[in-house]
Amino acid sequence: MAIFQARTWLCRSFSTLSSHPLRVCVVGSGPAGFYTAEKMLKAHQEAEVDIIDRLPTPFGLVRSGVAPDHPETKIVINQFSRVARHDRCSFFGNVTLGSSVSLLELRELYHVVVLAYGAESDRELGIPGEDLVGIHSAREFVWWYNGHPDCKNLDPDLKNTDTAVILGQGNVALDIARILLRPATELATTDIASHALAALEESSIRKVYLVGRRGPVQAACTAKELREVLGIKDLCIHLQEADLLKTPKDEEEIKNNRIQRRVYELLSKAATTGPSHPRSGQRELHFVFFRKPDRFLESDERRGHVSGVHFEKTVLKDVGDGKRIAVGTGKFEDLECGMVLKSIGYKSVPVDGLPFDHQKGVVPNIRGRVLHDTSGDPTLLEEGLYVCGWLKRGPTGIIATNLYCAEETVVSISEDLNLLASKASLPKPGREGLLHLLDNRKVKFVQFSAWEKIDSTETRLGSLKNKPRDKLTTCEELLKVARE
Repeated sequence: MAIFQARTWLCRSFSTLSSHPLRVCVVGSGPAGFYTAEKMLKAHQEAEVDIIDRLPTPFGLVRSGVAPDHPETKIVINQFSRVARHDRCSFFGNVTLGSSVSLLELRELYHVVVLAYGAESDRELGIPGEDLVGIHSAREFVWWYNGHPDCKNLDPDLKNTDTAVILGQGNVALDIARILLRPATELATTDIASHALAALEESSIRKVYLVGRRGPVQAACTAKELREVLGIKDLCIHLQEADLLKTPKDEEEIKNNRIQRRVYELLSKAATTGPSHPRSGQRELHFVFFRKPDRFLESDERRGHVSGVHFEKTVLKDVGDGKRIAVGTGKFEDLECGMVLKSIGYKSVPVDGLPFDHQKGVVPNIRGRVLHDTSGDPTLLEEGLYVCGWLKRGPTGIIATNLYCAEETVVSISEDLNLLASKASLPKPGREGLLHLLDNRKVKFVQFSAWEKIDSTETRLGSLKNKPRDKLTTCEELLKVARE
């Protein structure tokens, strides 16, 4: 319990700082949050940066979003850990914006508040049957196999069907397809959650359909991710050769985009080099293009469960500025399945006191400066309030995209501090004020040294199973180890 109560840990000597340190709070400890903290510490030698996160564990989507068979992508955790151990930085895990502390309170405690808590909800299709059992969002499924506490109990039914349909063809969709189709023995040596590995070992899924509204030229994945899923051992790849026919506009599109050209080349090669029919029991990956979901079909045998998707065939239509969108043709077909995973985009969630553009799913901002409303008027700024990451620009890009995003936001903060030097020099309670508030509310926060206990425990448990770590997947387990 001492780790939660001891203030001496946080009340470090500030002899190297000015008499009134610049108090900065970053909400969210994923890539956007840590890059922002790192750049603030470098840009402002008098800054004291606190990072808060609702989970007891740091690192956001690096821990809960990156696929378990991509350990090289997680190496950035070493860089983030160095930031968290910086003399002028502190981590507060298990602190929830809205319930543990309000946005208004943070703005009173700190000179600068940067919201970088990402996108923790999902876009919806808004079509009939979307609430049937067996339909999950990609986020939920990814969080499930990565051991996120919110989705430990998702319990997707992998036993009662041999077919899964994934709506979307981006990198997350390909991650999910790979996890479903890779031999479980290969996943057993990754940091995949133990409950997910057990379910995948018993899985009956043999066919996965990756369905996109547009064509192979417009597929949203990268060549690296596609090459990886195409390289799965003993996998039969299906594509309709008719889907690979290019129009003159397709030719123009891939001529100007190297990534799209490489993706198209890989798909074309897969269509012509693989066997046309699977062997008995062989796993299959089907790429389906020019289809959009119209409604989900309910099973006759299992009431309330999904049994398929009713798709409308699409064509691409010009809408100006060189853009083309998929539009329905009025022709339909059904695809039977027992599980659907919607990889159609994450969505950010607003909090009280925060301007929010519900249509775009972002906080209205100019280069990270939060605007008072969605009018776009640059003179109506929320003083001292900033955004970074998906909350700022929408759920796009890779981990490194957040580096440039954080740079832009920190430049905006620095420019504003120069203009508001007199206000920034006024003392604010910052860390001490937050500690006092959390103490009064009996919030048992997790400091970074307590996370290191969790980290050590997970790696020790993992070594017993020849895994890099065996994740603790409930907040109760995580907090228990943190308190030891």
